[in-house]
This record gives sequence, structure tokens and C-alpha cells, in this order.
Amino acid sequence: MFDIAVFGSLFLTLFVIMDPPGITPIFLALTAGRPAKVQKRMAFQAVCVAGGVIATFGVLGHQILDYLHVSVPALMIAGGLLLLLIALDLLTGKTDEPKQTKDVNVALVPLGMPLLAGPGAIVSVILAVQRAGSVATQVSVWSAILAIHVVLWLVMRYSLLIIRVIKDGGVVLVTRLAGMMLSAIAVQQIINGITQVIRGS
Repeated sequence: MFDIAVFGSLFLTLFVIMDPPGITPIFLALTAGRPAKVQKRMAFQAVCVAGGVIATFGVLGHQILDYLHVSVPALMIAGGLLLLLIALDLLTGKTDEPKQTKDVNVALVPLGMPLLAGPGAIVSVILAVQRAGSVATQVSVWSAILAIHVVLWLVMRYSLLIIRVIKDGGVVLVTRLAGMMLSAIAVQQIINGITQVIRGS
């Protein structure tokens, strides 16, 4: 009642797309300055949001996109633009935001979506669920989805230990690095979306 090949294939695909090691500096940058307890809670919330979004699209993905008349490339371009705006804030060091924005829960946006539950992960899950023709394959697909979210939570949860070592100066450096990485991810996502539009036309 379990297909290890399907599990391994989807898990590796999601691991590459969702990139648990790569999310660490971005998570640290976005949650910097908050108490450790709050950061741990945000790590859990981000994973729950990502899991909820991916599960929803796994079950109702095609229906949702068809109902909204949204194509997958459009989803990719929109997600890329949103990430690019966040990346620019990290790169320019915008730390003097008004008080009301400092209390915004970054676990929802951008961590939960579109960083973790981005277009790439959503599309991969939609296709994997669609191709799963047997109960064993379905169990394998959903097990892989659950496993990658557990890995993501563990990586973000224990990345907080890094803060104790790098201190405030290190956090600033990590923030700039995260902004650069995030901007590259965003631009690549936009390029991928545009490429798919051109190929489909």
C-alpha cells in the first residue's frame, strides 16, 4: 500500500523547489528582531500555511485555476513579482517601517506563500495528485508532501541557533544575502513564467 518510487520522486522534487537549506537565511532575515518564542511559532505557522495551500491545490487545483481563469504561467509571474518586492526591501535594509507593518505576520506572506507554497511546488503537487491512479500512489504522494513540510519545520525551527552565533552584525549580513538570493529566485520565477507564455502562444 505504498509506492516508494513515487514518494522519493515527489519528495526530491519538492525538496529542490522548496529548498529547506535555502529558506534558512530568508527565514532568519524576515523574523529578525523578534523573540525566539515568536520566531519558533512563526516557523510552525509558515509550514502550516504552506501545507494548507498545497493541500488545497492538490485536491482542487485545476478547479480553482479554471474558475479564476488563471494560467500556471500567470501564477508564476505574479509570485515572482511579489517575491521581488520583498527582496528589494531586504536588500535596501528597510528596517524603519511604520509600527503597524512591524507586527505583520511574515509567516503567512511571504514565508508560507509564495516562498514555501510557490507556483513550482503547487504545480508539482497538482500534477502528482492527478497522475496518482491507485490508493497506494495517493498515499505515497500525500506522505511525501507531509514529509517535506516536517523537514521544512525542523530546518526553520533549529535555524534559530544560528542567531546565537552570528549576533546582530551577522543578521544584517544574512538579511542582505537573503535579499540577493530572493531577488534571483524571483527573477528566475518571472522568466520561467514568461517562457511558458511564449511557448504556449
